Amino acid sequence: MAEDTGRASSTLVIGLGRFGSAVAATLDRLGREILGVEKDPRRVQQFAGRIPLVEADASNMEALEQLGASEFSSAVVGIGSSLEASVLITANLVDIGIDSIWAKAISREHGRILRRIGAHHVVYPEFDAGQRTAHLVGGHMLDYIEMDKQGFAIMKLRPPKEVHGFTVGELDLRGRYGVNLLGILRPGEPFEYADSHTRINPEDIIIVSGDAMLLERFADQP
Repeated sequence: MAEDTGRASSTLVIGLGRFGSAVAATLDRLGREILGVEKDPRRVQQFAGRIPLVEADASNMEALEQLGASEFSSAVVGIGSSLEASVLITANLVDIGIDSIWAKAISREHGRILRRIGAHHVVYPEFDAGQRTAHLVGGHMLDYIEMDKQGFAIMKLRPPKEVHGFTVGELDLRGRYGVNLLGILRPGEPFEYADSHTRINPEDIIIVSGDAMLLERFADQP
């Protein structure tokens, strides 16, 4: 059994398109050990010096072995445009024994194939972004994150007028609207966790959680 020492935060990011490059750059900024893998020389040149990377074809098992893929605890397959390449690379990573494989899918069918061959996590960037945008367009929300498929979500928004000037305890948000106030962002001040004494001002930005439909109703309050 391979030792896990030094592998906890090491990630192989394969495919440096918009999705893969964003993942790689963010992990690098967070101080995680990463290695980007890209076969297109133009993209390699584009990201050279910005993140650790190599030019290689990850669909070739020998190439993965040469760059030491087995030493990484996790891998992200950011290739979505080529179904064949996405599936082959994911299968190679499964055969190598990567502990945690995240693979990008461009359709539900693509995602099902990736799961069947062993991907531990499948992400749908375009679908998720479209769904999130739909919640934000035309509403009062500033940000929206769906936490699970059962409908639980977290929302950031300007407080409705009818809660201005009241404390959390006075409002009973859970009883009246079915939502929980997690915290408040005040202009020029750090994030503040909410308690029963927290007063909501018109210029505040509030963070609330709860059932997605109830959050929508709360956000639609004038």
